[in-house]
Amino acid sequence: MAIFEVTGGKQLKGDIIPQGAKNEALQVICAVLLTKEKVTIGNVPNIVDINKLIELLHDLGVKIEKTAHEEYTFQADNVNVDYLVSPEFKKKGGGLRGSMMIVGPMLTRFGKAYMPKPGGDKIGRRRVDTHFMGFEALGAKFNYKHDEELFEVEGKNLKGTYMLLDEASVTGTANIVMAAVLAEGITTIYNAACEPYLQQLCKMLNSMGAKISGVGSNLLTIEGVKELKGTTHRLLPDMIEIGSFIGLAAVTQSEITIKNVSYENLGIIPTIFGRLGVKMERRNDDLYIPAQEHYEIDTFIDGSILTVSDAIWPGFTPDLISIALVTAIQARGNVLIHQKMFESRLFFVDKLIDMGAQIILSDPHRAVVMGLNRKVQLRGIEMTSPDIRAGVALLIAAMSAKGKSTIFNINQIDRGYQNIDTRLNAIGAEIIRKAEQ
Repeated sequence: MAIFEVTGGKQLKGDIIPQGAKNEALQVICAVLLTKEKVTIGNVPNIVDINKLIELLHDLGVKIEKTAHEEYTFQADNVNVDYLVSPEFKKKGGGLRGSMMIVGPMLTRFGKAYMPKPGGDKIGRRRVDTHFMGFEALGAKFNYKHDEELFEVEGKNLKGTYMLLDEASVTGTANIVMAAVLAEGITTIYNAACEPYLQQLCKMLNSMGAKISGVGSNLLTIEGVKELKGTTHRLLPDMIEIGSFIGLAAVTQSEITIKNVSYENLGIIPTIFGRLGVKMERRNDDLYIPAQEHYEIDTFIDGSILTVSDAIWPGFTPDLISIALVTAIQARGNVLIHQKMFESRLFFVDKLIDMGAQIILSDPHRAVVMGLNRKVQLRGIEMTSPDIRAGVALLIAAMSAKGKSTIFNINQIDRGYQNIDTRLNAIGAEIIRKAEQ
């Protein structure tokens, strides 16, 4: 296991390029299973979760070649379906939540799929009911083997239907869409997720010959086709990383230009950080954040305390709630952070409190941050990263703190952020990666 030793109090300056979108990659890489032909995907981030997924597809029989920097070709013309019931797959698949995304493609193309209970971040219960309710609506039969913690689903002649999803699950919508593109007839999905990464998946599938309409809305119509062809696709920049860099710039008083952000796909993210007091300027497709000695949290029109909460797209993504919280620590003013979707995601604030932050954790979902307005500098401590986003929030806090901080369990950060220490050090940070003693 590795650790970060972070010397805080450094002001960063320079350009930084966001990685390819992790959450999009988990979907579109699994979509290569829908065709025998070659699929090329560019801007693939070099992060643990994506590398594990690529390795899993290789073990499944997909031919994979790295053709350029951050570009791969995939050809699923000789898939070994039996691998899905092997002990090796159960071990590897169970350790990676993104492996859930192979179920839809495998079901619709091969008539069956298996999936061990998925792992991932320890942020509370993350239900998968929506996925399998959608598969059942298409005519598949679902069974969960409790003793093996194994999901199995079978259905050789999927048929299109109307369905109203019980929640606008991003991964659930993506999995159902991938199953429906090769189903017979027309599938209508209401209350579908519509975030940019889901839109990207639909655009990629359409370029492969699928017939999906309503892309970008919560009502998708899919006319099934008999087969899909190959294509070339490029991932969007990662909006979560972009939001993380915005918060980092504010807390550390840094002047940063985030390059090639695909601004039109950031949605409400710049607005929310703007309400937290962060100044930013769009320069073509770059986002410039000036160094700010002070920044002030907005209030609602009636003067009441601002609430920042997560919501389905086009609301504020839950993956940036931790970053919004740490951004508010050195602002002037107060804010209520309300994490609605996951009941364990705010538990990392005890470490921020140990560093000197003024935070009241009201319950597992809500925390009140009383901004320090830079009157008190956080102090460096030892801490452990509980999940990807909290890990980066702790890293941001450590970079603003006085003295040295040690962050353990940084493999959680590596799961979602590509060479984060190297990239931040290049613009002035002081982060040392070490093996844990």
